[in-house]
Amino acid sequence: MAEENQEEPLVLQPRTKPPHFVLIHGMSLGSWCWYKVKCLMEVSGFTVTCIDLKSSGIDPSSPDSLTSFDEYNQPLIDFLSSLPEKEQVILVGHSAGGLSVTSSIHRFPKKISLAVYIAATMLKLGFQTDDDLKDGVPDLSEHGDVYELGFGLGPENPPTSALIKPELRRKLLYHKSPQQECALAALLMRPAPVLALTTAKVEEGQEVEEYVPRVYIKTLHDRVMKPEQQEAMMKRWPPRQAYEVDSDHSPFFSNPFVLFGLLIKAAVSVGVPLSKNI
Repeated sequence: MAEENQEEPLVLQPRTKPPHFVLIHGMSLGSWCWYKVKCLMEVSGFTVTCIDLKSSGIDPSSPDSLTSFDEYNQPLIDFLSSLPEKEQVILVGHSAGGLSVTSSIHRFPKKISLAVYIAATMLKLGFQTDDDLKDGVPDLSEHGDVYELGFGLGPENPPTSALIKPELRRKLLYHKSPQQECALAALLMRPAPVLALTTAKVEEGQEVEEYVPRVYIKTLHDRVMKPEQQEAMMKRWPPRQAYEVDSDHSPFFSNPFVLFGLLIKAAVSVGVPLSKNI
């Protein structure tokens, strides 16, 4: 009888490691733009890394000194190169950060479990054709002279850097975002290395689809990467899943809770295991 009442020994189950999200900013921003999403993820038990690309955030490089996309993207290349062989991350890119995501899924396909594009440039081989430029580069010409330009190679050459003028930033980037986020961005935005960005090209190689599923999050009220541009890129290179968020070009400011939920939904939709504690 005593043996019948004995409790079964406790067997500890191995804990599922939570997904590791790597967040890549867009043009003129830095890792700081993700602070709301990073906080939501970390208090929910996820691992989060935010990367400052060259000449962005606290990186000391000058945007006018960068002439190639690989130079600009080097911090992300270094990070992915340093990951242990069997470790995978979820790579998330906003706006021009999509170029970094695409480059990475070609270069490190086995280190990325999911690629997420948020209002982002999603071109399979980068800027190769006129159609790539039409679909992947924001057309702000309707607003007139939008950019403050830098000419690091001299005024007779194409511009090397660009920054949207202060008086147009809220109208174009943050029109649905809280005013305090606009004030934060005004303090931290930096010129983007446009010459380096325009050299973003990927060589035709192995079919990345078999390794890295892609998800696109479309921003419905975007005045920079317009919804029709986002649709055109999805039509040319269809993602595994597509979602929509009611936001301007900067959903990490204007709708961070919904964006956070969509990132988790995207991970679940492609079978990324979540920790039992989440």
